[in-house]
Amino acid sequence: MGKDKIAKTNVARLLDKDKIHYELVPYEVDENDLSCIHVAKTLGENIEQVFKTLVLHGDKSGYFVCVVPGENEINLKIAAKVSGNKKCDLIHVKELLPLTGYIRGGCSPIGMKKHFPTYIHQTCNDFPYIFVSAGVRGLQLKIAPADLIAVCHAETCLLF
Repeated sequence: MGKDKIAKTNVARLLDKDKIHYELVPYEVDENDLSCIHVAKTLGENIEQVFKTLVLHGDKSGYFVCVVPGENEINLKIAAKVSGNKKCDLIHVKELLPLTGYIRGGCSPIGMKKHFPTYIHQTCNDFPYIFVSAGVRGLQLKIAPADLIAVCHAETCLLF
């Protein structure tokens, strides 16, 4: 195996199984800056196309996932409303790994330990492709929004 070969993640294996087209795009990780802004800069991509995956807990529905463009903050009132909750909060970072199987900076909306209702910000449809985490730090998934929506059984909506 050549040193330039990118190791397949569980996310990639799931997409291969479903015959969904994607690209794995590596980037340099900065442990002090896990932001999407850093990822977009490192990749030389438009920040509006680099999405982050957030896990929230609602007072009625329990856990759910929101995928939003990287430099935007989620509006918790809107997220609660679209997910059928009165209120919701981001989960604590300590809950992320046991709940999803992913760590901060490497959380993908694909392939969590359990499927949660997923909401993707509707601006994803403005682009031919977007980036989300491929399930590990240092690796992004370049995928068509329609394919991501389908594989996540997601709804698109406004989230901020």
